[in-house]
Amino acid sequence: MNGVAHINSDMLEGLLVVDFSQFLAGPLAGLKLADFGARVIKIERPEVGDLCRYLYLSEIDVAGTNTLFHAINRNKESYAANLKDSADLNKVKQLCAKADVVIQNFRPHVMKKLGLDYESLKAINPGLVYASISGYGETGDWKDLPGQDLLAQAKSGLMWLSGDADQAPTAMGLAVADQLAGNMAVQGILAALVRRGLSGRGAHIQTSLLEALIDFQFEVLTTHLNDADKSLPKRSAVNNAHAYLAAPYGVYATQDSYVAIAMTPVDQLGALIGAPDLAAMHDKDKWFEQRDEIKQLLADHLKTRDTAHWMKLFVDADIWASEVLNWPEMFQSSSFQELDLIQTLDLGEGKTIKAMRSPIRVDGEVLKSTKPAPTIGEQNAQIEQEFSLTA
Repeated sequence: MNGVAHINSDMLEGLLVVDFSQFLAGPLAGLKLADFGARVIKIERPEVGDLCRYLYLSEIDVAGTNTLFHAINRNKESYAANLKDSADLNKVKQLCAKADVVIQNFRPHVMKKLGLDYESLKAINPGLVYASISGYGETGDWKDLPGQDLLAQAKSGLMWLSGDADQAPTAMGLAVADQLAGNMAVQGILAALVRRGLSGRGAHIQTSLLEALIDFQFEVLTTHLNDADKSLPKRSAVNNAHAYLAAPYGVYATQDSYVAIAMTPVDQLGALIGAPDLAAMHDKDKWFEQRDEIKQLLADHLKTRDTAHWMKLFVDADIWASEVLNWPEMFQSSSFQELDLIQTLDLGEGKTIKAMRSPIRVDGEVLKSTKPAPTIGEQNAQIEQEFSLTA
């Protein structure tokens, strides 16, 4: 759009990534590296492959494979190997000896038993950057527990921040732990690659779902840790959106839909919308002390007119507010269309799948690729020949 070129990035061209990971966090890290031009070879079990091909997300599939697998494993190659078979394992070790990056998200000690842990691979590839993503770290009482997103959210304290005061702990509606951990692994990998370019030293990058979620809360946790009383945040009873923020911060029903209102002086907002009780509230301290009362007054008032009416007032007055859009409404917006975020992957035989592109632009250009997720072992013959892999 608007003359923006569509490119496959060459920023990591020439880098070889061997990805042992499954499901979301690890494969997401591989995807981000692939979008920047790295060659990512996904190691999968013969016939079965990554369990994410068939499990997770929804009943929606494309060409017999779950849509999530397509979304998270596009732009990669697949090498099928039985890691319990000595011949296959030997071939994989030879591949790792030539790799720049290895990614894995097995439970602690699994890779060590296979001789594919960092120390073992470092011995044959000293400059290797090796990334491990676990559920809760590789030591401690929780290290062997299932590293699953919802469970990590439960252990992290995150659930106590969402929802209203009288509601049960509320999970986020996305696999936020997996996605954050995958992106953090990429940060560590890229930093390690920069150091390797300067010094030749490899590195072992480690993160976990739990650490990612704790870091996600760093602002509010810093506030809590420095509170002399160590009091817990209190979710507002009315339209809670942030336990540490005063009224009017929240999402409000209108006559026909919803609006979100961020940090805005209550008296200024009250004067703008014609709510005298709110316009008279000039004491900033009371905007938090009387948060529920203020938000209820605002909620009742906003229901009297439709979203279009309120949004015109808010936009004209430069109030921090937005209508709440569903996906079709977002897709139809000119701003979404201008961003050119959807790409089409070519599955062959006339079949395609729509997916989201990388959200990053390089020199003004969006990063797009038509290369879909691979079938299990699709590149075995090519990889074995190219890298001279022997049993």
